[in-house]
Amino acid sequence: MSLRPPPLPVLPYRKPTRGRDYWVLDDVLPDPDATRERCLAREDWTEGYPHKPESWPGLRAMPGLEPGELAQVERLARKATGARELWAERPSGGGTFNHNCVQVVGEGECEPRPHTDSRTLCRYAAVLYLNPGVPKDCGTSFYRQSLPGGVLGGNQVTAPHNNLVDALGTRFVSPDSFVEDVRVPHRANRLLLYSANMIHSATSYSGHTLEEKRMTAVFFWKA
Repeated sequence: MSLRPPPLPVLPYRKPTRGRDYWVLDDVLPDPDATRERCLAREDWTEGYPHKPESWPGLRAMPGLEPGELAQVERLARKATGARELWAERPSGGGTFNHNCVQVVGEGECEPRPHTDSRTLCRYAAVLYLNPGVPKDCGTSFYRQSLPGGVLGGNQVTAPHNNLVDALGTRFVSPDSFVEDVRVPHRANRLLLYSANMIHSATSYSGHTLEEKRMTAVFFWKA
């Protein structure tokens, strides 16, 4: 007789609403082509899966944007959220914090991985799309729980929990535990800014060369 895993806790739900829970800002960088060319010319990439036995996919490099570009992104983020101040929190105990990090992930290197970001490290997160040649369905999706019997659950991690693993009590859940709720299409030089405690993931990936793959810069801010 097989033992069924215990039912997952049901999270609170709040419909992702543009202008309240997420913000879509277009034409963010004044010269996105120059930013992209600089990224393509980098030789300091750190390799993840499938290049190295890492849990994270593709390539990463930091810092992603130059100070002036980052200041522009943060100015727009403050204006959108109404936050008087945004800052990058440094994790206690050291470790790598992938704020202002360029990530390149191609087709077959990863599948959608619904997750939330750490509440102790950020209130808002953002992704800046840097590749003009990527399909629209390589944007970002927000998810909610899919429970037995077709019941829909929640999409938020709240106190006292720090992230989705904390809230569910496990890192290992069935692939059908989440269902897409809201999708934001990919568009080059678009910044998607969102509340970091909502379940989200890249919608999909594409491309096989550095020039073709989904290239983004990601940011994590406290406020």
